[in-house]
Amino acid sequence: MKQIAMTAGALLLATAAQAAETADTAGNPLIEIPAFHSASGIFDIEALEALGRVSSPQVSPDGKRVLFGISYENVELNRSNNDLYVMNIDGSGLTRITATEKSENGAVWFEGGAKIAFMSADADGKPQLWIMNADGSGRIQASEVEGGINGFLFSPDEKKVVLIGNVKYSRNAADIYPDLPKATGRVVDDLMYKHWDEWVTEIPHPFIGSFDGSKVGDLTDILGDEPYEAPMKPFGGPESFAWTPDGSQLVYVCRKKTGMDYALSTNSDLFLYNLADGSTRNLTEGNGGYDTMPAFSPDGSQLAWLSMEHDGYESDKNRLMVLDMASGAKTDLTADWDYTIDEFAWNPDGKQLWFLAPHLGTIPVFNIDLKSHKVTKLTDGEWDYTSLSPVDRNTVVTMRHSMLRPNEVLSVTTGKKGASVKQLTDVNAPIFSQLTMPTVERHYVPTTDGKEMLVWAVLPPNFDQSKQYPAILYCQGGPQQAVSQFWSYRWNFALMASNGYIMIAPNRRGLPGFGTEWNAQISKDYPGQNMKDYLSAVDYMKEKPYVNAEKIGATGASYGGFSIYWLAGNHDKRFAALLAHAGIFNIEAQYLETEEMWFANWDMGGAYWEKDNAAAQRTFANSPHRFVDKWDTPIMISHGEYDYRILASQGMAAFNAAKLRGIPAEMVIFPDENHWILKPQNAIMWQRLFFRWFDRWLK
Repeated sequence: MKQIAMTAGALLLATAAQAAETADTAGNPLIEIPAFHSASGIFDIEALEALGRVSSPQVSPDGKRVLFGISYENVELNRSNNDLYVMNIDGSGLTRITATEKSENGAVWFEGGAKIAFMSADADGKPQLWIMNADGSGRIQASEVEGGINGFLFSPDEKKVVLIGNVKYSRNAADIYPDLPKATGRVVDDLMYKHWDEWVTEIPHPFIGSFDGSKVGDLTDILGDEPYEAPMKPFGGPESFAWTPDGSQLVYVCRKKTGMDYALSTNSDLFLYNLADGSTRNLTEGNGGYDTMPAFSPDGSQLAWLSMEHDGYESDKNRLMVLDMASGAKTDLTADWDYTIDEFAWNPDGKQLWFLAPHLGTIPVFNIDLKSHKVTKLTDGEWDYTSLSPVDRNTVVTMRHSMLRPNEVLSVTTGKKGASVKQLTDVNAPIFSQLTMPTVERHYVPTTDGKEMLVWAVLPPNFDQSKQYPAILYCQGGPQQAVSQFWSYRWNFALMASNGYIMIAPNRRGLPGFGTEWNAQISKDYPGQNMKDYLSAVDYMKEKPYVNAEKIGATGASYGGFSIYWLAGNHDKRFAALLAHAGIFNIEAQYLETEEMWFANWDMGGAYWEKDNAAAQRTFANSPHRFVDKWDTPIMISHGEYDYRILASQGMAAFNAAKLRGIPAEMVIFPDENHWILKPQNAIMWQRLFFRWFDRWLK
């Protein structure tokens, strides 16, 4: 397997930015590439915030160009902006084609590459469909949907388009009592009245309309009065739809359930809608779990999709399935491959598919043969790949990142001697050229049940084995999300290590990439083997002469926050400081406070009042709040008040418990954030508080 260095044609964006104005044509301020100069030569918060964030590469129909987005943040304006760029397929000829104060998102090629379709805000700030020439000129608004759209997908002949819009769902007091128009009460009579970070007052529906090249017309809600989400909230988008090659039918993903039934089930299906007569057929009836991401083969004879087997298990193995549209036969291509798939794309030859999957600590690019089901790993190295946009039968454009670098655009080409990787962009080279970055090591650690666990160790810049460093254990959320070579703009290991900490990041039980048994073990065992795995990783690393065993901290968010609360009462003096974000403190309260009950039932084992349910009783008996009497370690807590997955009251309860126990504690509540901290100034504040806290106790 060859690794090809970035070509000279992969221009740095500083050049493209030089001609950009500081205001758009209406005089509104633009968010430009920030001027960055490192005084220390170390990766710090300012460097993190200055990075360009590369996204969504799309190969042109002729395979000669790549369209993609880059967003930058402006701390003073407290927001970010995404602009569009085009380059040749070899990375040369980089050109910025938008320079507006309003982000352009979801961009795709149109009219054979002569034009580009994208979403951007209208005069009222609502996202709409826009069309422009491939050089960025001739920008026109193509849709006028009240309330805006959430996504779009054109039919293959580009004469029809499906727009994702919202329809009203819940009732408020004024609907029942029109004489009380200022009444603000929400009337709730079933579950799923809130979801992640919003009260569910609207749900997405797909609207099919005609398109004449400049305007969308004759919109039809293909779900009509059906009270179901399509795509599914909160993360579903255009990938939830697939047009047949002739544009006569549309496949859509939908979980046709409401209220309590919705809250208890992950059973989504693929539905085939016929535009001619309005009929709908369920293509995946009988499968119990998620069915998502439909995609037709190039000739339309087969439909591929991702499928989970078990209802209620949202982190089940994602199988790559194929449906023969003529015979109705369904095939699991990955029945003999023991890993879960994140994303896939058809090879233009229709004989293979590319896909991405967590695998032994990284997320490589794979392909799979349609007939033999043979899986081939195409990329090596300590990288995670994301997104797949085919060029031809041998080449796919993708992105990759690591713990030390954010996304850049690359191409992967297969050949007789293996696959080669070519880097096409180096957006942030001007920043990283000024910095000395940390290093990353793999360690294989024995577990208490006789297995072996991959633990990442991220070492500070200019690491010196003769010195001792404080360390921080990272506890992953999810709970079943990979600790691979991920890059995060908040849980950033490079930033943490650059502040003088050795980061310990275990691939504990319950993480994908090490087989379905390893991934599934955590279910109904929250306080069990995975906690032992954390302690095994700490015990292994603290024996290293360069780790200060008296100055080890631990941190994590969501399930990682639960882990911190649980470890606070069960760590036997291993930790000198703790920090939990958006964590579960009281599992009994969490069971009734959260919204997706399938998650609570599968992971916790059931309800706490089920006295004969041994799994559930074990879970609730080991809730972190039951070990507060053993808390003895300084703890910092953060939470967002828009977090409806894990309510901010969980963090407040943990903080109150620590203070009442006389434990040094600090809490930060963000009234305008959800499960994540997204606004630039809040993100910087959180980072500063993070290091202030750990520096206080570990340095």
